[in-house]
Amino acid sequence: MMNFRSPVLFAPLLALLLAGPASAVEIEAVTSPGGIKALLVEDYANPLIAMKFAFEGAGSTQDEPGREGTANLLTGLLDEGAGDIASQAFQEKLDELGVSMGFDASSDNFTGSFQTIVEDKDEAFDLLRLALNEPRFDEEPVARIRGQIVTGIRASENDPGTLAGDAFRETLFPGHPYSRRTEGTAETLAGVGKPELDAFRRRVMARDNLVVGVVGAIDPKTLGQVLDRVFGALPEKADLKPVPDVAPVLGKRIDVELAVPQTTIRFALPGVKRADKDFFAAYLMNHVLGGGSFTSRLYEEIREKRGLAYGAGSYLATYDHAALIGGSTATRADKAGESVAIIRAELKRMAENGPTPEELAKAKAYVKGSYAIQNLDSSLAIASTLVGIQLDDLGIAYIDERQALIDKVSLDDVKRVARALLSAEPTIVTVGPSGA
Repeated sequence: MMNFRSPVLFAPLLALLLAGPASAVEIEAVTSPGGIKALLVEDYANPLIAMKFAFEGAGSTQDEPGREGTANLLTGLLDEGAGDIASQAFQEKLDELGVSMGFDASSDNFTGSFQTIVEDKDEAFDLLRLALNEPRFDEEPVARIRGQIVTGIRASENDPGTLAGDAFRETLFPGHPYSRRTEGTAETLAGVGKPELDAFRRRVMARDNLVVGVVGAIDPKTLGQVLDRVFGALPEKADLKPVPDVAPVLGKRIDVELAVPQTTIRFALPGVKRADKDFFAAYLMNHVLGGGSFTSRLYEEIREKRGLAYGAGSYLATYDHAALIGGSTATRADKAGESVAIIRAELKRMAENGPTPEELAKAKAYVKGSYAIQNLDSSLAIASTLVGIQLDDLGIAYIDERQALIDKVSLDDVKRVARALLSAEPTIVTVGPSGA
């Protein structure tokens, strides 16, 4: 659960990024006296400090069986009172200091975001320290946040997108933690209280799986002191349950009956992991196929030429333990069959012929040019990028090297990857009226 004010734009820094090479950003590797590591971008244009951090491998895959939703529930409770400060007083203190603090959980990671003005940094970082090390988990906020999540779960019980997502995950990853809802269910959340939340926190949040990115008006020495102060009391090592690698199940057709005017369609094919040497070839291929929004083939064929849907697209999903190419659209129930046929035809066309030279050139230009705007346009966005660089083990020079890696991809590379990934029989899930 995230709770932020609008992120502050680091305008001078972004201007440098857009005007010249990415090397305008100087990333420093910082190690605290206690051995905690972080990446830092110093910027004194504004009296602000933004921090993003992640506990690698500590996402919903670590939920105990029967207590799914624990990680997600925890995200809403770390700032609901800590130490000797109760929930309302803690929230009032955040507001008084103008501190943004929030937490989130994906399948793979547990993440936090934090932003403060320099003048109040000592008191602000102390609140973060308390939230991570001494959360209270008092009965009222636990019941309140759990109730909010359960209300959302029940409200989405007949939502086509939610049902499609459930069927999609359960079909692709049967029996694997990736098959589960991150938010859990009303039944599993009923068994999650203070003991379970505290046990989860103590087990998965440690210094050895901590990754930190910081941007703003702070020098390496001061940051080192902050890192030890905020994170130094965490356990040395996390006790993570092993999660097996898994390949998505392909070639399945799942039709979920639901009396709604539109049919939701989702499909999946093999993908490549982030560390794969063919990652950018797959990324560029997918951009042409469906990742390029208004310029992609799926959008052109389904939306522009035939008006079958408001949108259609695809994405390259890279998890810690799986990878896939996924896609989706939603159309009138009586046009679902036609839409599925078009998707299949476009997958086949890309697998057999790949993109044209012109399509690849446009994809490269867009993917290179949009990076700063999408990933480096605010303090928290830059900090998040620094965390992502570390989680994916891309190296401190990645921002400098990224354009060259993209330029290096040849048309033959993309055609080879398209053939390898898209020649498989896709899994297709539909949610809508029978006969669609």
